Amino acid sequence: MVHQYRNNGYNIALDVDSGSVHILDDLSYQLIAELEKNRALTDEELTGMFGDRYDPSDIREALSEIHGLESAGQLFTEDVYKNAVIDFKNRPTVVKALCLNIAHDCNLACRYCFAEEGEYHGRRALMSYEVGCQALDFLVAHSGNRHNLEVDFFGGEPLMNWEVVKKLVAYGRSLEKKHDKHFRFTITTNGVLLNDEVMEFCNREMDNVVMSLDGRQAVHDHMRPFRNGKGSYELVVPKFQKFAAQRKALGKQYYIRGTYTHYNLDFARDVIHFADLGFDQLSMEPVVAPADADYAIRPEDIPVLKEQYDLLAREMIRREKEGRGFTFFHFMIDLTGGPCVYKRLSGCGSGTEYLGVTPWGDLYPCHQFVGNEQFLLGNVKDGIVRTDIVDSFKCCNVYSRKECRTCFARYYCSGGCASNSWNFHGRIDDVYEIGCELERKRVECAIMIKAALAGSPES
Repeated sequence: MVHQYRNNGYNIALDVDSGSVHILDDLSYQLIAELEKNRALTDEELTGMFGDRYDPSDIREALSEIHGLESAGQLFTEDVYKNAVIDFKNRPTVVKALCLNIAHDCNLACRYCFAEEGEYHGRRALMSYEVGCQALDFLVAHSGNRHNLEVDFFGGEPLMNWEVVKKLVAYGRSLEKKHDKHFRFTITTNGVLLNDEVMEFCNREMDNVVMSLDGRQAVHDHMRPFRNGKGSYELVVPKFQKFAAQRKALGKQYYIRGTYTHYNLDFARDVIHFADLGFDQLSMEPVVAPADADYAIRPEDIPVLKEQYDLLAREMIRREKEGRGFTFFHFMIDLTGGPCVYKRLSGCGSGTEYLGVTPWGDLYPCHQFVGNEQFLLGNVKDGIVRTDIVDSFKCCNVYSRKECRTCFARYYCSGGCASNSWNFHGRIDDVYEIGCELERKRVECAIMIKAALAGSPES
């Protein structure tokens, strides 16, 4: 399967199953398009088809190069992965990451919050140190030979349970040498309670920090107010700027992570606003919401959003060439190797490798399933008891979703989010169509950026 498109003056061909990307002149681009439609076409037939527009010697030269790419396994390659999914269900369940919902409580009232201001369809609660220790013990016990283990302190707002966060980090460090493990801790915060002591600790102990900011002040304050309706932008932005500067100076990772909605379809302006504030590690996600929510992304918004990704990509190229570039999470793809085959086919590992933990220790396939009792897997004390649910998640891959089988982006999104599939279709192996449309556009932009920064528009 070959996917071809034009973007920002480049003719691009992605050989889906090999991952090879080709930047083409107009002739080669058109020849590959014809061959993709009909692989039985001969060189003579193709020369006849294009002879009135191009010199026959140029056509023969282009076809020779195309055949060379095919022989090298870089064009018109066969899908060699589909048989790999057969054994997925038989793989042992090795857990490598936990999302600890350290606080089912929040000091903001974000309008789009899937966690219902931290309550997750239940009650407000803070995770105890004892439950947190049991969660880390569970992770170590079920991680097999995996050395690096991921733990994300999440909420609600995790800084509302800060003392327990610190104690759990210390407990995790105490387990490392004994069990030959290394914990990579992450914390996601809205910044309200961020202070110098928190920053110093995170700079020492957290591999990554995620700071929630939705964009320009009017955008952010509309969607992320306090419960009294007052906006949070002026309070959190200076803290985030200081924190990000510290992380950058130390060579530590961070993300400014925003959510765009129907109210800011011009979200590229918000990402650029982040960059103008001095942030250089950025992410902006489309909101996922019921269709009747006033802030939900609608099908008719898609053309506008695609234009925004194009605008953002061009601005990133310009700033990179000026020496003031920034990264954007959804444009970060590896064209030289990428993740292992298992990850390319099955995605984030929710329900198998990655689990969410409630304040009282219940286990769910991920933080977005928390509170949905149909997906309660067990608890950190007794372990996973609903292995049937785990098995169903093991079977989620790009071949179990029929829409993915013919999608050029399938190895980059790995089938998309199981929670989104459940919320929109009542099953975990379907797709969220709006998300698919946007993901395809992001992949196209990401490849174009690579081409633009590599140099020549032709190869």
